[in-house]
Amino acid sequence: MLPLLVSLAILCAENDVRLSPLTYDQFRASLAKNEPTTRLIMVDAWATYCPPCKENFPHVIQMHHELGPKGLRVISISFDDPEDSSAVAQARKFLVDSKAVIENILLNEENGVAYEKFDVNAIPAVFFYDPSGRELKRFTLDDPNNQFTYDDVERFAREFLARPSAR
Repeated sequence: MLPLLVSLAILCAENDVRLSPLTYDQFRASLAKNEPTTRLIMVDAWATYCPPCKENFPHVIQMHHELGPKGLRVISISFDDPEDSSAVAQARKFLVDSKAVIENILLNEENGVAYEKFDVNAIPAVFFYDPSGRELKRFTLDDPNNQFTYDDVERFAREFLARPSAR
C-alpha cells in the first residue's frame, strides 16, 4: 500500500464526490458488498491521461442515473498514478466537474500495476460483475478487430437488467 494515500480518504466537497484509494485486493473484496437491490455491477476503468475515457465518462454517469434504480451499481476506477499528486488532483477535479456522485476508486497500487491486475493493455475498459463479484463480461480495446462503444456497454446492461431477477 502506498503510504501517501493509506491514511487519506480523498473527499471532494462539491456534490459529495469521493475518490477513495483502494488496493486491487480491497477493490475485489468490495465488489461483494452490495445493497439487496444490486443486480449488476459495472466498473469503468479510466484515467485523466486518457481522452477517450474522459469523453465517454458522461455516458457512465447517465447510466448510473437511468439504470441505478433498476439494480445497476456503477463504480469508476482511476488508473492514475496514486503517487503523482498532480494526477490525483486532476482526477478529483474531473470527478467533481463530472458530478460523479458514484463510487470512485483510485487504484492504490504502483503505477502501471492496474493494467496487469485487470488484465488489459489499454483503457477505457468496462467490466461487469454479478453481486457476488464474479466477472460476467468485459469490454476492452485489446482486440483491434473487436472494439466497443459505450452504447454497447449500455445495451448489455439494459438487456441484463431486463431479464427476470433470479432472487
